[in-house]
Amino acid sequence: MTTVYFGSGWLSDKQNQAHRDAMQAIETSPAIDDRLHSYVPLEHQYKDIRVDQHPEYAQDTEWSSATFNGDLVGIKTTDITLGVYIPEEEDVGLGVEIGYAHNLGKYVLLVIPDEDYGKPINLMSWGFADNVIKMSALKSFDFDQLTYDYYAGSVY
Repeated sequence: MTTVYFGSGWLSDKQNQAHRDAMQAIETSPAIDDRLHSYVPLEHQYKDIRVDQHPEYAQDTEWSSATFNGDLVGIKTTDITLGVYIPEEEDVGLGVEIGYAHNLGKYVLLVIPDEDYGKPINLMSWGFADNVIKMSALKSFDFDQLTYDYYAGSVY
C-alpha cells in the first residue's frame, strides 16, 4: 500500500473545494493506504488546533514550529507527495512541501482542477512535479505504477 502526504491550500473556497474533491477521489483508490497511515496536514495540526478555525495561533511560536515540523515528518514518512494546485491561487506552503519532497527523492504528483488544467503554473512547482494530472484523472490514477509526464500547460 502507498502512503500519501496530501498537500493543498485551504485559504479560499476554491482551495477548500479542490481539497475535498481530491480527498474524495483518493478515498476509493485501492492502492492508497487509509488516512490513518497517510498524512493530511489539516488533520495533524499541533494540539489539534486548526489555524483555519483559530487564526490567532498563526502568531504562536510553539504552535507554528510544532505544526511546521510535524508536516516535515509527514513528508519524510510517506511514499508520495500529492499537491492540489490552483494556478491562480498558488500556495507558497504547497511549494515548500513539494520542493522538500522532491529533495528527499519522493514522487511528486500535482493535481489541478479540470477547469484550471492547462493554465500557466509556477516554474518551480512544474519542475519539482513528476506528473501533473487533472482532478478527474485522480480517481483512476495508478499509484502502483508511477510514471513521469509533462504538464500540458505553460509556466511562468
